[in-house]
Amino acid sequence: MIEEFFVQLTWLQGIGTLFGIVQVVLARQNNIHTYLFGIVSILISLWVLYQSALYADILLHLYYLVMSIYGWFFWKFGKQQSEAPITSSSNNEHLKAMGIVLGCFSLMSYWLSFHTDSDVPIWDAAVSAFAWAGMWLMAKRKLENWIYLNVSNIISIPLLIYKDLYIYAGMSVFLFIMGTSGYLKWKKLMKEENKHVYATT
Repeated sequence: MIEEFFVQLTWLQGIGTLFGIVQVVLARQNNIHTYLFGIVSILISLWVLYQSALYADILLHLYYLVMSIYGWFFWKFGKQQSEAPITSSSNNEHLKAMGIVLGCFSLMSYWLSFHTDSDVPIWDAAVSAFAWAGMWLMAKRKLENWIYLNVSNIISIPLLIYKDLYIYAGMSVFLFIMGTSGYLKWKKLMKEENKHVYATT
């Protein structure tokens, strides 16, 4: 029975990982359909994470779900009912992102330490804190989202190995590589978009 449970968990990790890989590849390409594949991956991951008692990650994925819906609408329509371009974060947005990191880490680490049976409260909270900020910036189509998401990926790799979620750990390595590539790709796309704007004004 226990063996069957772990086989099922492994299969779900695999399916969720496949959707997650497609999602991040599409995100790197600045393709709006990244959110459709992301939502499927999120829903699968919620069950796997619940079985592994990674409670901060569960809340993070619920947040991902909300931000994926918001991000799809923002990418599609932006503020002027036209597709939002890639831009760099302003100083105010940088401060907000760091505020999200600090606020999320403080709340999550306290909650996990004193109100759950988590054996990795600080670790789990740190992963979630940077990912929350990164997802917020991605939904707003900000270049720096990749930096925050990659910090989260670096921290999550040993955590997932510790929890025996080896497929997800491998995916985090892949996400880190794609995050680095995505940053460079978006930076290039942003320059091309700016050149186009200047050429037409």
